[in-house]
Amino acid sequence: MEQKNYKRTTVTAALPYANGGVHIGHLAGVYVPADIFARYLRLKKEDVVFIGGSDEHGVPITIRAKKEGITPQDVVDRYHTLIKQSFEDFGISFDIYSRTTSDTHRRLASDFFKKLYEDGQLLEKESEQYYDEEAHQFLADRYIMGECPHCHNEGAYGDQCEKCGRDLAPTELINPRSTISGSQPVMKKTKNWYLPLNDYQQWLKEWILEGHQEWRPNVYGQCKSWLDLDLQPRAMTRDLDWGIPVPVEGAEGKVLYVWFDAPIGYISNTKELLPDSWEKWWKDPETRLVHFIGKDNIVFHCIVFPSMLKAHGDYILPENVPSNEFLNLEDAKISTSKNWAVWLHEYLVDFPGKQDVLRYVLTANAPETKDNNFTWKDFQDRNNNELVAVYGNFVNRALQLTKKYFDGVVPACGELTDFDKQIFDELKEVKEKVESLLNVYKFRDAQKEAMNLARIGNKYIAECEPWKVWKEDPKRVETILYISLQLVANLAIAFEPFLPFSSDKLRRLINLDRFDWNELGNAELLKPGHQLAEPELLFEKIEDETIEAQLKKLDDIKKENEAAAYKAKEIKPNIEFSEFEKLDIRVGYIKACEKVKKANKLLKFTIDDGSGTDRTIVSGIAKYYEPEELVGKNVCFIANLAPRTLMGIESQGMILSAENFNGDLSVTTVLRDVKPGSQVG
Repeated sequence: MEQKNYKRTTVTAALPYANGGVHIGHLAGVYVPADIFARYLRLKKEDVVFIGGSDEHGVPITIRAKKEGITPQDVVDRYHTLIKQSFEDFGISFDIYSRTTSDTHRRLASDFFKKLYEDGQLLEKESEQYYDEEAHQFLADRYIMGECPHCHNEGAYGDQCEKCGRDLAPTELINPRSTISGSQPVMKKTKNWYLPLNDYQQWLKEWILEGHQEWRPNVYGQCKSWLDLDLQPRAMTRDLDWGIPVPVEGAEGKVLYVWFDAPIGYISNTKELLPDSWEKWWKDPETRLVHFIGKDNIVFHCIVFPSMLKAHGDYILPENVPSNEFLNLEDAKISTSKNWAVWLHEYLVDFPGKQDVLRYVLTANAPETKDNNFTWKDFQDRNNNELVAVYGNFVNRALQLTKKYFDGVVPACGELTDFDKQIFDELKEVKEKVESLLNVYKFRDAQKEAMNLARIGNKYIAECEPWKVWKEDPKRVETILYISLQLVANLAIAFEPFLPFSSDKLRRLINLDRFDWNELGNAELLKPGHQLAEPELLFEKIEDETIEAQLKKLDDIKKENEAAAYKAKEIKPNIEFSEFEKLDIRVGYIKACEKVKKANKLLKFTIDDGSGTDRTIVSGIAKYYEPEELVGKNVCFIANLAPRTLMGIESQGMILSAENFNGDLSVTTVLRDVKPGSQVG
């Protein structure tokens, strides 16, 4: 797609939900990439605003408030303050960080809805929803719990089962109950207003699938999967008492749907920042709009919000939506409810002054095209082997050698060798390489190119060996260190979008004020005779015991979660002994075991059951065992279960397993060796 030249850029970062703190998954998925892009545009002297804020409405906030016995406003006030401080601490350079409970937002969101309503862009529909007769209120999906119809987890919510991960509708739950009163809800009619997404389907196909094929594959692919289905009208109002009241007669007791309200927060926060000129950032076709989000928000920012903007008619549409995938922690999904996360405010207690280390590692591991993993070992390795040993080492060598030989004064540049000219050529290429990657939102690769500049510097000093040349040719050393110092100054520019704290420190060390982006690649940033400051280490090594402390903290959290999760299932109703006698449970010897092709959960067992003829059993335990672990074991199995076919294989029985409190399965064995075919009873 042909690149359009814009006069200005509006950058937004997904509004974090104000019912908890910020963790590394948030930082990696949304806020560091958005900050890198905004800082880059500012360095280029482009006109840009970077908009953020807290999302403060919705059901989870009311649930937390009820649980703690406080008001929803108390909840959002607490977490808005914490979140805002965390972003400031990590250098996320919002031009404004406001909130959706502000007066400006309430008025703008209300006016936005009213215009759609008055223009006939909304449908008024009646539907049946669950109602709590004891609490006298309709129940949002998260206020309903019951048994999952898929995995039979008894604690599934009305929108999702957190055990098996399936999306649900409240009506799918078995034995639903209200989380407010504990009673069984009833179905009751209610009226709401819907945005007819189906009316925008063809337009969305043309706008995204034909007009924005340059979007990241994960974004484009998810949009296509939605648009290949028939879009349905989506309710833009809810029966709740926490949120922005619906500004329509007959809508008492209803509020705007949080996903109608929240994205308008980008606009209202811009208006709060620039009350006299906000419209040019949202309505002028010469403004580029870029949304930075996580993958769970793609449908809202690419399907729902653009349809809202199109329905309104006055607003520009996003030019790009560079969404990241998810970041895992030590090979497990980050979970705020289980405290399985690295919280930003806690990180700074354990790693004071090391914001840039985390920013660097999260960018190096950015989940730009697929889910990625954060480990403390990788964090340590990248700090010690890259920031310290490559970037910091080069800067320190160049500054220390200049101090040693020239009292910290930039020397003059003499005659250049072919090697010197090659270094200058490589320096000039850095700007083009980093810039071309930042322009297409490839922040991980762009940071790698910036680090390559430090690698070039290390190689240059190592091969020139100024400490050896000094006695024979001091003039040559002047040139070597002049060139090295130009590389150092360029590093301060190249890393400014990525590592702002380190770039600030490096500028102090070379005793210069802020640079512009267009100076990147300049071989004359530091003039001969310029006095440098006293050298200091840019980064410091992280020791093993520091990392071990973090791993222990996570291990303690894991144990706490396991202990909290333990709850023995209720004993099933009594049966007659004669019923039990119908089961023929035997011991079998596993002769062979292999994974079933195209089935992630299944293992195929060849079992000696003592009959002289091997028995085949298929069992869904591949997630918990490797096949070779089980070969040679004696296991208990039900021998007289009617055969059934799984993935084309006839399974002649069932291997018995115990389900642990955390959901893991453990095959049932016997304590002593017994012959295959021995009965259990």
